[in-house]
Amino acid sequence: MTANQAALAARYGIAGFPPDLTLPPSELFPKRLAWTIREEDDARIAEPMAWGFPMTIKGKTGKSIEKAVTNVRNYASPFWRSALKAPARRCLVPFTTFCEWEGETGAKVERWFDVPSQPITSFAGVWRPSDAGPVMAILTCEPNPLVAPIHPKAMPVLLTADDEPTWLRAPVEEALKLATPFPSQLMTVS
Repeated sequence: MTANQAALAARYGIAGFPPDLTLPPSELFPKRLAWTIREEDDARIAEPMAWGFPMTIKGKTGKSIEKAVTNVRNYASPFWRSALKAPARRCLVPFTTFCEWEGETGAKVERWFDVPSQPITSFAGVWRPSDAGPVMAILTCEPNPLVAPIHPKAMPVLLTADDEPTWLRAPVEEALKLATPFPSQLMTVS
């Protein structure tokens, strides 16, 4: 994310940022903070959230392992159901570009995707409170023809500005209709 707070406030119609909030790092990593946009009392608010829903699993030795689940792939999973069903638990995750890695292990190259017509674009996200503060995850879908050769498993769900209110407010069945590959002709890769 290379946009500043003023650009985010203008793009999302946020009255302003509390003065004690600073911009999280420009790159998003699991368990690290990123800006999210959500609605509360009919107003959009910006809030930093850690990327990844915490989950405890048993390791090979039987010891518990804490894991951050960053991507929502199975929309029917009970793990995601309450966050997807409640519009108040949906959020937007602003970005200016996103990266997928291409190539063989040890020789991977970063490929950066953007949407030139939307300098600040949104991923469809969900969030929930946790003991360490609010956390979010990003929905994924089948990749479009631009992303598929580089990352054939999935791509993040990108929203147009016109679709953002539906994602934030609509019943889950209508909101999930937006979980489709973004038109590749509207994107570039470098």
